[in-house]
Amino acid sequence: MDLEDYYRILGLRSGASFADIKASYRRLVQQYHPDINPNDLKAKDKFITVTEAYKFLQTVLPPEEIKLPSNDIKTHVSPPTEVKTQPAATKTTVTFHPPNLEDIEQRLKWKTYEQLQRFLQERRFPQAIALAEALLARLPADKEVRQWLAIAYQIWGRALITEKQLPKARIYLKKALKTDPYNKTLWNEVQQDFQSLGLKL
Repeated sequence: MDLEDYYRILGLRSGASFADIKASYRRLVQQYHPDINPNDLKAKDKFITVTEAYKFLQTVLPPEEIKLPSNDIKTHVSPPTEVKTQPAATKTTVTFHPPNLEDIEQRLKWKTYEQLQRFLQERRFPQAIALAEALLARLPADKEVRQWLAIAYQIWGRALITEKQLPKARIYLKKALKTDPYNKTLWNEVQQDFQSLGLKL
């Protein structure tokens, strides 16, 4: 699945806000929850799919979008008190700087990396690839992210070899090389994979 598929599962268009994602998720979970639909396997599958889509979108949304609404945060400002017997105190201005964009991108990057590792360990290769592709689209100049995507392609290609899906395996192994063309280790490993199958690059 690609990123748009996850939005579609929640009944949303690509790029919907986190508030819309959360509202749609809550509505669908109430509709398909196993407690509400006992012995309904289709409802259970839908519940699992919706939950996975919600969790996935949380990993790819910018951290600044996943925050409490402003009306959830209550603030109280006391009125200034004047003391007539003393000169007025010098006002102190406190400036709040928004988080550095680079810091936000780095947090997103490593949070996504952790999720990518989980997908690969669970052998959920299409989800891992969709996640890595989305991250590379956001950080196209990041060499590490490019390498992660290439490795995800390679791992999926090797899994397809074991499943005897050789034409599809060849596509993903070639994608790995195209994504990270200067990685000599990757080239050597993929070349060995092709030789073991009696195929040419």
